[in-house]
Amino acid sequence: MTLIAQEIPKVGLVMEAVKIVRWLKNVGDRVVAGEALLEVETEKAVVEIEAAASGRLTEILVQVDSHAAVGDQVAWIEADEAHGAGPTAAPRKAEPEAATPAASTSPAVSTSPTNPVAAIRERDGDRIRSTPVARQLAAEHGIDLGGITGTGPGGRIQLDDVQRAIRAPRAGSTAVLSLSPMRRALARAMTKSHATIPQFTVSRAVEWTTSQALRREFSAAPPGGSAKLSLTDFLLQAVARALIEFPALNATFSGDPDSADAHIVPASGAHIGLVVAVDNGLLVPVIHDVERLGLAEIARRREDCVERGLKGRLKREEVDGATFSI
Repeated sequence: MTLIAQEIPKVGLVMEAVKIVRWLKNVGDRVVAGEALLEVETEKAVVEIEAAASGRLTEILVQVDSHAAVGDQVAWIEADEAHGAGPTAAPRKAEPEAATPAASTSPAVSTSPTNPVAAIRERDGDRIRSTPVARQLAAEHGIDLGGITGTGPGGRIQLDDVQRAIRAPRAGSTAVLSLSPMRRALARAMTKSHATIPQFTVSRAVEWTTSQALRREFSAAPPGGSAKLSLTDFLLQAVARALIEFPALNATFSGDPDSADAHIVPASGAHIGLVVAVDNGLLVPVIHDVERLGLAEIARRREDCVERGLKGRLKREEVDGATFSI
């Protein structure tokens, strides 16, 4: 038997941890390498994580609504013989041997040093068994791991266990709410923005009568399957045209300002992020190359990305690459 660890891959440049939203397979189900195995919430969206191998899902280590860091093992897959084991893999024991008294009293998971599940559970030795991200959070908040009951495999302390300890009401204190990955990203971005970017407001009156008339006319009898025009669609088109006319506005800064290799990267098109309010914060789906789109297509894409964003069903490329936001 060859066990393959299912790990959390890095999604995006700054992702550190995710929340498990849904397992698409149950223990015992067959999985195929590359197919969607689970859904996780990152700082930007809900994305699918693909199975690391073909075989049978034997154990789920991190349950729904729990958190995991990049690189954490969240499940075990008993891989097909063709996956890594090859003809040199140790053969399974014959049935009579499996029925011996020693085998009948052994645990369900072998404690052989070559068994990866046993290695995970034994490698901590005398140290309190906990995930790296749980230890880090506990240290930041001065939490003693010895007073926490772990809910992970073998009593291992996970991130959620530490977060519950932090939220636990204390004498004379008020219970606090933990940050979701999205709210944590918003807090980080807003703090950095106010610390590094001058804040000012510019306003201008715009004659909107013609655009309003066109919107009402189009919305009264839209072509089959077309989305209704909103004022946002006109604004998206106007901003896209302005970004192409004034490319200095449509660029991003890269590198450390004090470094010689710091530089400005012009954008290849008007890739506009549309800020959408969701239950746990803000989401910014990106509509790419808006300058190439007509109003009807802008309306269709805007409606589609907002609808899927509210349901947490955006793809990775649909939350990255914005050079301007509305």
